[in-house]
Amino acid sequence: MNTTAFVIFLVLFVFVTVLGFYASRWHKADLSQLSEWGLAGRRLGTLLSWFLIGGDLYTAYTFIAVPALAYGSGALGFFAVPYTIVIYPFIFTVFPRFWSVAKAKGYITASDYVKGRFESRGMALAVAVTGIIATMPYIALQLVGMQAVLQTLGLGGTGSAGDIALVIAFLVVAFYTWTSGLRAPTMVAIVKDTLIYITVIAAMIAIPAALGGFGHIFSVANAKLLAATPPHSVILSPPLYAAYGTLALGSALALFFYPHAITAMFATKSRQVIRRNAAFLPLYSLMLGGIALLGIMALAAGVNVHGDSNLAVPLLFEQQFPQWFVGFAFAAIFIGALVPAAIMSIAAGSLFSRNIYKEYFARGGSPKNEAWVAKIVSVCVTILGLVFALGIPVQYSLYLQTLGGIMILQTIVMIVGGLYSRWFHRTALLLGWAVGEIIGIAMTASVDFKSSIVPLFGVPGYAGIWALIANLVVVVVLSLVFHAVKVSNGVDETTTADYALEQGRTEVTVG
Repeated sequence: MNTTAFVIFLVLFVFVTVLGFYASRWHKADLSQLSEWGLAGRRLGTLLSWFLIGGDLYTAYTFIAVPALAYGSGALGFFAVPYTIVIYPFIFTVFPRFWSVAKAKGYITASDYVKGRFESRGMALAVAVTGIIATMPYIALQLVGMQAVLQTLGLGGTGSAGDIALVIAFLVVAFYTWTSGLRAPTMVAIVKDTLIYITVIAAMIAIPAALGGFGHIFSVANAKLLAATPPHSVILSPPLYAAYGTLALGSALALFFYPHAITAMFATKSRQVIRRNAAFLPLYSLMLGGIALLGIMALAAGVNVHGDSNLAVPLLFEQQFPQWFVGFAFAAIFIGALVPAAIMSIAAGSLFSRNIYKEYFARGGSPKNEAWVAKIVSVCVTILGLVFALGIPVQYSLYLQTLGGIMILQTIVMIVGGLYSRWFHRTALLLGWAVGEIIGIAMTASVDFKSSIVPLFGVPGYAGIWALIANLVVVVVLSLVFHAVKVSNGVDETTTADYALEQGRTEVTVG
């Protein structure tokens, strides 16, 4: 163990732990109410929400997995950079409407919205179950980054010391999430994102200077990639264009429809805050580009990962930086797992309490009971994510997280379609969702869940996009049929005014 790095790492971890518990005092309110505990009272301004959403989406797993993919596959590892860019115009357009109707009707989850819009408990249950299932492996994968850090620190990523450290860290997350709700990851995200920005900026300056500049780095890395089996390159080859493009597009569309992303968006205090964040969040994409480059730098630096590419960044930092900064950087990665894990557990707890427990088991339950159940479930989800990660090989968690993205993608038609039109029939939307889920899972199963890229008519592409196309076709065709035979489409509890702009104008809602 490197004592200097470990001490700095430990001090920063203790600091964010104290901050997480202290966060309950920020805008002190009744945390026995789900809107206060799970959405921080919907009062986050531009700066706080920018840190929260960035901390929510750019995780410890991102810091480890993106450069690991670049280290092993070259250009393909950069697919995450464009997908986090192309999604922001979509967010700028769509999410202000989503926020407005959620605020007007007191919706806390996406399931609340589809139920109110289409009077469909089935659709609400589908969105809730999909969100919870997709969230579990996502939480577990945060431990990949944590384990890589602990292993490099000398604690052993999967040994007894490393496991104990992970258990302590996740129990801390569970406890401060219970006491502070969304306020905790919001406060911790400020520290986490600041640490990561400093780490990436330092790496972009110091490491190229030590390795002879970016030209030399790309030249050496490309030679090593071409010599690998199978060969890769820092330049994307034409056969991979379709796979790269569909993977980036599908991942972009799914990104903000995970429960934790919707939770962070609903916690903002106005739709104008969402628009500002859509404009400013690309700064995180700039940082992500730097993170992806770390994998190329590790190749050029001759980092030996001993068969585990997830160690590329930690070993690169240990090789290139003084030990005090290694502790600083490792704390950034480790804390980077705590923020999304907390938000994910809060989102899953809210979905279960609001759209499963209250809907099917305690319809007359009080708001306090609803919040209490959400807290219980959030702790259980955190602990289950820990057990999942420690008890199941990482590769299986990767497979399940890949499936989770495909599954989340199929809920977009229900949500976005509903935001702009009532023409889509609720039964068609539910059946389209089911068809999309079945096709997406079947396609990944056809390649033994080892990849989300599956050829269709000879064109390799993201299984989630193929499934989404099938989903849309089913929805459109069946909507025509159900409207023709005059099947009820439920009662819409929302009004045009619920989608109103803050300036007093209204947006046209079709149907």
